[in-house]
Amino acid sequence: MQSQISLGEAIHLCIQKDPRYHPSAYELVRDALHHACNKFRDGADDKHVTGQELLEGFREHVTREFGPMSLTILDEWGLSAGLDVGNIVYNLIDVGYFGRNDGDSLEDFQGGYDFATAFTSPFLPSSQQPKPASSGL
Repeated sequence: MQSQISLGEAIHLCIQKDPRYHPSAYELVRDALHHACNKFRDGADDKHVTGQELLEGFREHVTREFGPMSLTILDEWGLSAGLDVGNIVYNLIDVGYFGRNDGDSLEDFQGGYDFATAFTSPFLPSSQQPKPASSGL
């Protein structure tokens, strides 16, 4: 869906209604959505991604953009769980910047991964990397 308002206008309206998130968090979620669409729907006419696909794209985009500072930046911008990403998406839907499909819900952003692990473990030395669960064989 092509938005009738600019991202800047949308962010301004969202922050008036819900001041929990830094303006840059909205830009980050928008950029992560583009990344997720390219990853999961490249070449498809319908660019809609699920909440979990957006979260995966978000994780990849954030770690690539901010590296070891990812968790610190997310914390500063008010993002500590997948539900925060969902809140931003739904704030942008509410002001008419993003569209949505029937069946989409905020609950699509629950669960997923732990932010502290997802945004720190890729940058730990190999000796501190989490060990894979043993298969018991």
